[in-house]
Amino acid sequence: MFQLHKQSLFVLIMLVVSIFSVACANTNQEKVSKEKTSQTTKDHEQHSEVASGDIREETASNEVLPEFLKDKPEEMQTIYTNAAQNKELLENIPCYCGCGESAGHKNNYDCFIYENKEDGKVVWDDHGTKCGVCLEIADQSVSDLKSGKSIKQIRQSIDEKYKSGYAKPTPTPEV
Repeated sequence: MFQLHKQSLFVLIMLVVSIFSVACANTNQEKVSKEKTSQTTKDHEQHSEVASGDIREETASNEVLPEFLKDKPEEMQTIYTNAAQNKELLENIPCYCGCGESAGHKNNYDCFIYENKEDGKVVWDDHGTKCGVCLEIADQSVSDLKSGKSIKQIRQSIDEKYKSGYAKPTPTPEV
């Protein structure tokens, strides 16, 4: 009888340990999930704050990159160069980072170029340097154009890729 009591006690202890383990695991998962959500919210808030304080710099032309790109990776500089040389394309491609609302952008081109002046000078915008979504959209769009896709096909592809899980798109007119 004592043996049976020991086994029952052992089973009871194992059951309690199992319940606490599962409860702790769920609490841990919930905590990690909450931390990720909190970090994502914090990142977005930071992006919004930065978007309203973007650095703008004028250069002689779209072939002269701004100083704020000097310490940036070569790939980023290439995306800026390509963006400047593909105005018609990127003015027809929306951005999905939230910059339409936070920075007043109308399209993906605005993430890189603030203004093209009549004398050929360009006022660059550093918004794209702080936003992977902007960079990714511009890079993919230019790459697709070089591979022979039309602006309409590229627009459809970008809209499809970013339709969920991203911010509201910029108010870019349909192609």
